[in-house]
Amino acid sequence: MPLEMHWFLPSHGDGREVAKRSAGPASPGARREPDIDYLTQVALAADRFGFTGMLTPFGLFCEDPWVVASALAAKTRRVKFMIALRPGLVSPVLAAQTAATFQRLSGSRLQLNIVTGGDADEQRRYGDWLEHDQRYERTEEFLDVFLRAWPGERFDFTGTHYRISGGLLARPHPVRPEVFVGGSSAAARQVAARHADVLLAWGEPPRAMADFVKQARELADGQGRELRFGTRFHVISRDTSAEAWQVARQLVEGMDPARISQAQKRFRDTESEGQRRMAALHGGSTDALEVYPNVWAGYGLVRPGVGTALVGSHEDVAERIEEYHALGLDHLILSAQPHLEEAYSFGEGVMPLLRKRGLLAEPVAGTPA
Repeated sequence: MPLEMHWFLPSHGDGREVAKRSAGPASPGARREPDIDYLTQVALAADRFGFTGMLTPFGLFCEDPWVVASALAAKTRRVKFMIALRPGLVSPVLAAQTAATFQRLSGSRLQLNIVTGGDADEQRRYGDWLEHDQRYERTEEFLDVFLRAWPGERFDFTGTHYRISGGLLARPHPVRPEVFVGGSSAAARQVAARHADVLLAWGEPPRAMADFVKQARELADGQGRELRFGTRFHVISRDTSAEAWQVARQLVEGMDPARISQAQKRFRDTESEGQRRMAALHGGSTDALEVYPNVWAGYGLVRPGVGTALVGSHEDVAERIEEYHALGLDHLILSAQPHLEEAYSFGEGVMPLLRKRGLLAEPVAGTPA
């Protein structure tokens, strides 16, 4: 299948550093607030270069993804918004109603990233006290109800977490949004095999990603379903490899060793299988962060979530993306520091190479919503 590229919308703020420096002044312009003017610039850059979509995150420090995406849909022409949605914090029927409204207002430019949640502390701050596997059970029921509701026919549902009587999406939309499920655990693979269109995992070296695809595909085959796959990386792409690696080194310089140690302990103790796998790539050591050619694990020293980046010249990065795509990973979600400038660097430097290699389609014309 053709490769689909997605960019990240920094609705929690943006900057030039992975983490606050332990000593010395911050870089000029190190922090940018996620105001509508800046987020519009990032969205327009993604629209300009032909990214399929933009991952629009959810979390304590993020602006609400539905509100942000609705505002930006009116300012863009073709880019889709992959809105992160936490089951358990909203009714699945209400989620279907909201999604159908967004489809109508945006011109069918919604994708859903179903995030079950791997950080127990954050979940509890939202009032969710379920354990890891229980959350995935709820996610499966959530998707079952959501997909039953979408056609607009009345239905009943009785499960452990949801009980629906006469459920109805009164104003359905003919185009159902693609459903992306994120997670590296066995529970995530089971849910995706039954209900998702795409299963996502944070970027690891190719051998681990190949195993991830193989195991999940076998489960989907057992359900008689076709499942697609995607992954998530940061990216540092420059005209030369030396320039890119210099940027990577600068991101690590000044990181407080105590903060690295504290972060690594938290990552090792987390419920999230994906987060533990990110931490295991380097074990907190700054000496061997290139875990595979052009795959750098420096982000994961202090930052939760995806901890790896594709680093190198534009040609290096295009070659590595081609290698991952050959493993069956059809969706690639990228982020960078900062997102506006790096969207231009990647869009002007790497995307033409991917199109030349026949991996990426030319952007299609879009019309205002």
